[in-house]
Amino acid sequence: MAALPRSDGDRAALLARFDAVRATTEALVAPLSPEDQQVQSMADASPAKWHRAHATWFFETFVLAPHLAGYRPFDARYGFLFNSYYEAIGPRHARPDRGLLTRPSAADVGAFRAHVDGAMKRLVETAPDAAWSAVAPPLELGLHHEQQHQELLLTDIKHAFAANPLKPAYATDLRPNNGAAAAPLRWHGVAGGVVEIGHDGNDFAFDNESPRHRVWLEDFAVASRPVTNGEYLAFIEDGGYDRPGHWLSDGWATVQRESWKAPLYWERRDGTWRDFTLRGERPLEPSSPVCHLSYYEADAFARWAGARLPTEAEWEHAARSFPPPDEADCNLLAAGRLHPAPSSDAGHGRPAQMIGDVWEWTGSAYAPYPGFHPAAGAVGEYNGKFMANQLTLRGGSCVTPPGHVRITYRNFFYPHQRWQFTGLRLARDA
Repeated sequence: MAALPRSDGDRAALLARFDAVRATTEALVAPLSPEDQQVQSMADASPAKWHRAHATWFFETFVLAPHLAGYRPFDARYGFLFNSYYEAIGPRHARPDRGLLTRPSAADVGAFRAHVDGAMKRLVETAPDAAWSAVAPPLELGLHHEQQHQELLLTDIKHAFAANPLKPAYATDLRPNNGAAAAPLRWHGVAGGVVEIGHDGNDFAFDNESPRHRVWLEDFAVASRPVTNGEYLAFIEDGGYDRPGHWLSDGWATVQRESWKAPLYWERRDGTWRDFTLRGERPLEPSSPVCHLSYYEADAFARWAGARLPTEAEWEHAARSFPPPDEADCNLLAAGRLHPAPSSDAGHGRPAQMIGDVWEWTGSAYAPYPGFHPAAGAVGEYNGKFMANQLTLRGGSCVTPPGHVRITYRNFFYPHQRWQFTGLRLARDA
């Protein structure tokens, strides 16, 4: 990641960003009780309290400890509790048992955050110019790391609330979708050839987005919008979960083992499909992008539809081949919906919703780009060591913080996982 400029103005801007990101996390937990912040509904999820503390531990460990002279940790025991997976840092509390950490309390975690916030302010304001080039990159990484955990905080609490028989709503004052209809699905042709993908600028990017490199693509086409709930419902009604013909072998085995009959959070009751959302349970919206799909489900639907998933190189090349959307018009966290919305497809001549709404599964394994080398030290464990047995997703979701996602951003999950806002866009050969 590139070092940031060292002027006082840039320091002030970075500190303002730090304050804004930290405040957003606290705003996201404001609707939650201490009991809500404690719950862990499965091993893949973490308590909201843990997300708050882990993001703070990251700043303490990778920014303050090495760069602020005389810094004293808030509590030296927290390193064991809130280290996630950094082997070079040392042992840690088992991930599936994070919900057992009733202490420190949510209030104690708030005090931890305040302690680190004050120290970060001192560091940004007082670091000598000669040291600033070493401070700025891990600080910037920490901001994007916390934004990742803001998204996880929401997907994790949604999973926890869905497991509660009371089906509580995270919030009730969210922006509605107003029953809009989805635009008809069309196809956008994209010319192939030798193309370049990967991060190519001086602004922030994660290490797994580089190096920029060339790939060969045949001509292809991508759908004008993601697949909708209504379109996916047609797959279900055609026996999609009952016949193995469209499924990968591992996918069909997972369907049988887990007794899947629909996307996560869908429930058929009294002849009507209902969907659990962050604003509670409600009737399924046929026009909204389908979400909470595993890779296996996305791939099976694409085969059923006579299409396929795009590769991540195709997805990125397609995104670069059309005028970019204004992020303010994208359904990200700042839009306030916290749920995918129907495509308006305002006729801008580009595929709609490539940024926001749902993370789109691609057909590409999460693997290193040619020439990739992880950074030295513990921070090199951030992405590189996970480059096996996972699939890449692109585009961001309705709970991705603004200013965090890019068309080169590579998200990744295991093919069976579906508690994130994951959906799909169809592709086909030219």
